Formats: sequence, C-alpha cells, structure tokens
Amino acid sequence: MFSRIGPTELILILVIALVIFGPAKLPEIGKAIGSAINEFKNSVNTSSKDDDKKEDK
Repeated sequence: MFSRIGPTELILILVIALVIFGPAKLPEIGKAIGSAINEFKNSVNTSSKDDDKKEDK
C-alpha cells in the first residue's frame, strides 16, 4: 500500500518544511524531534530492563 520514502519525496518534504517554518526554526524543530526520539528510546530500554528483572524473580 505505502512504499518507502525515496530521495525525491524526502527533498519535497524538506522544501515544504522550509517554506512553512522558515530557515531559523528548522534547527530548533530538528533538535526537539531528536531529543523526543532519544527519550522514547531510553524509556523503551528502561522498560525492557525492568521487565527482565521481573521475569528473573
């Protein structure tokens, strides 16, 4: 149904984001998205470690 995002689609998305948010806001948005992804990964890793400890008991 959905195909993978190719280089053309990625460039189009970045151009649209540049037009909507402007060049000054893009680094801030990227930093916020990156920190949100890191927090999600950390919470998943912590959750799986907690689950492993519960199974050992």
